[in-house]
Amino acid sequence: MLLVLRLLCLAWLWPVTPINSGHLPGRRRHKDVYLGEHVKNRHGGRIDYKMKKSDSTKSLLIKSEQLLRIEEHDFAMRPGFGGSAIPVGIDVQVESLDSISEVNMDFTMTLYLRHYWQDERLAFPSSSNKSRTFDARLVKKIWVPDVFFVHSKRSFIHDTTMENIMLRVYPDGNILYSVRITVTALCSMDFSRFPLDKQNCSLELESYAYNENDLMLYWKNGNDSLRTDEIVLSQFFIEDFNPSYGLAFYSSTGWYNRLYINFLLRRHIFFFMLQTYFPTMLMVMLSWVSFWIDRRAVPARVSLGITTVLTMSTIITGVSSSMPQVSYVKAVDIYLWASFLFVFLSVIEYAAVNYFTTVEEMKKLQRGKLPTSFNATQAMAFDGCFHDDEIDLNPFPEIPASPPDQQPVPQNSAEAPPTEGTRLRRKRTIRKNIEFIMSNSYMIDSYSRILFPVAYLLFNIIYWSMYS
Repeated sequence: MLLVLRLLCLAWLWPVTPINSGHLPGRRRHKDVYLGEHVKNRHGGRIDYKMKKSDSTKSLLIKSEQLLRIEEHDFAMRPGFGGSAIPVGIDVQVESLDSISEVNMDFTMTLYLRHYWQDERLAFPSSSNKSRTFDARLVKKIWVPDVFFVHSKRSFIHDTTMENIMLRVYPDGNILYSVRITVTALCSMDFSRFPLDKQNCSLELESYAYNENDLMLYWKNGNDSLRTDEIVLSQFFIEDFNPSYGLAFYSSTGWYNRLYINFLLRRHIFFFMLQTYFPTMLMVMLSWVSFWIDRRAVPARVSLGITTVLTMSTIITGVSSSMPQVSYVKAVDIYLWASFLFVFLSVIEYAAVNYFTTVEEMKKLQRGKLPTSFNATQAMAFDGCFHDDEIDLNPFPEIPASPPDQQPVPQNSAEAPPTEGTRLRRKRTIRKNIEFIMSNSYMIDSYSRILFPVAYLLFNIIYWSMYS
């Protein structure tokens, strides 16, 4: 019985012991972990306290709206509404000139546009007199100047990775509002001297709603308000960047302050020299080669003339396709069409030479001074091996000399006979000279070898002295 009682007691106590023994260590572990975290926080308590003390977002004025008292004012109204015009200073830093299009007559510019004004409604107390900086989320809740770009075609505010807008508020209510913008604006270009031209473009800033009685735009630092980085363009050289000021009048709304960003562009000529002028000069000189080819080599001279004419037409078409369809003549048009005229005249010159040669040979054939095997058709299709000395020309008849005892008696005794050793020459008229050249068509090529280069050289001297 005693043994049975002992077994019953063991059986009753046995399930309790593992549970208690397993639970107690667990409590110790949790306690150790708790104590460890507590000790860790206790050691780092000073750091958290300092962070809380320096973090202004955990102060009593937790929200920017409460700090700037935005809910207490109506920011749909401008500062000082009903009083004098609020001055708004403008400061611009040009980051890049992205593109300049002659066809569309516009330019694209990326810039930092900064506004400066004072709004006493946003003043806040500060012992350190330090400014507070905000992003685009606060800009939508306060009043900002409604500056826009006059004559702009497209513009946008950069928004990667956030909107590129910065707002800085000072304790006395002074505000700096900066935004990064890319704008494409109209530029009225004059191409009368293209490609030796200079273009004066401007970007204009103006308030859209507030005229000069409500808002006064001005350059913050005068001429130093416009700053530029080093800008390099492919076709233009920037000669000058300068700001200016003016007024714009609208009949329905009144006078508005307008700010100008003026920049002067000078075009690089070297690109057009390589692509337009040098090929044109070479084509004109190539057309002169036909003057040294025999005038009876019809296929050679005709093919050379047609090739140069078609090449000049291609150059003119290529230049015209890349330019706006303006109603006046450009400098490059004058050069191209004058060069085309020289090439065309070289073809006309050979047409005249060939015609006069055919007429001359037909006359000689009729007089029987050409061999019977030679005809006009062969003269038109000769390969250049024919020469004038192959023509059997009869010598001129000799003038019979009068006997010395029969001297001609001068009809007019008042005129003294010419002295011995002199020869009388009669000046040829223009008609006689033309007839002489027509009867000797080879002289046309001889004169053209000199006249065409001299005339083209004179044209180049006049052209480059006028436009360069």
